[in-house]
Amino acid sequence: MPIAKLKPKTTSAPREEIVIARQMHQALVLHFLEGLTQAQIADRLGLSHATVNRLIKRGRQLGLVEIKIKSPVEPLVDMEERLLALGGITRAVVVPTVSDNPQTALQAVGEAAARLLIEEIADGDTICITGGKGVSAVVAGLETQRRFDVEVIPATGCVQGKHYTDVNHVSTLMADRLGGRSYQIHAPLFADNAEQRGMLINMRSVADVFKRAREAKIAIVGIGSILTDDSSYYDLHPSSSTDRAAIQRSGASCELLAHLLDDHGRVCDYSLNRSLVSLTLPEFASIPTKIGVASGLNKAGPILSVLRGNHLDTLVTDEATGARILEIASEEGFSA
Repeated sequence: MPIAKLKPKTTSAPREEIVIARQMHQALVLHFLEGLTQAQIADRLGLSHATVNRLIKRGRQLGLVEIKIKSPVEPLVDMEERLLALGGITRAVVVPTVSDNPQTALQAVGEAAARLLIEEIADGDTICITGGKGVSAVVAGLETQRRFDVEVIPATGCVQGKHYTDVNHVSTLMADRLGGRSYQIHAPLFADNAEQRGMLINMRSVADVFKRAREAKIAIVGIGSILTDDSSYYDLHPSSSTDRAAIQRSGASCELLAHLLDDHGRVCDYSLNRSLVSLTLPEFASIPTKIGVASGLNKAGPILSVLRGNHLDTLVTDEATGARILEIASEEGFSA
């Protein structure tokens, strides 16, 4: 009588898979957690270098490795992305709010904008600027390893009296720090009326400055608040501080190149806008790189207005200001 023989159980394949899975786990841990090289892992596990390479590669393909980077700047990067999502700019630079003191916070923003400017410029470039506290903070933050053969050009007429409103003074300081040369504009920021503005704009010396400004590669400008007592706009024209009712009726919410703009970044119907000796906003728009610098909770609304007007390419601000911009946008139904 034939004896029935039982077929042996084929357990070798599953056991081999377990061995490979264990080797893969060991290789992944040694490589990604302990920082060993593939050659060191091969020596540790008694495997060939090629086998270790295959194990690590296969482990990543199977999704066994998750790489998560935690960084102190992660919240800032997230805020930059949310600001970009609002539209109106293609780059945002947000720095930590280092102090409740507005001047200290603005200094940090100015230093960040100064570093960005140095990264952007090359010999032969022209930079056009406005006056203002923001641009003055950029100048104060400039530190260069070499001299740049650049020109610094005013984008507006001049207001004397305070160092930060005098665009000739600010442009001279910037050129000195960069190692370049500055041009001076010999015209006031505001003419007496639109007709006089036309005459000033067409004066040869003034026209030459604005021609150079229009041909600039980079612009550095401040963003002004209007509805607060510390607004620099009221340092620009003697009648503006006594004409706040008319300014409010015009719907002004911010200032850019001394133009009063509404909540959507459009030029307001206001008398001083018509007598302004400055690049027009369409002329300003033709400059390839336009960097706006602003800090302070009172600047959040104005910044948002400028973004809605699509006037800038880059915004440099601080974390507290950025948070307030996003908060206002959310309150008004704009998501980021």
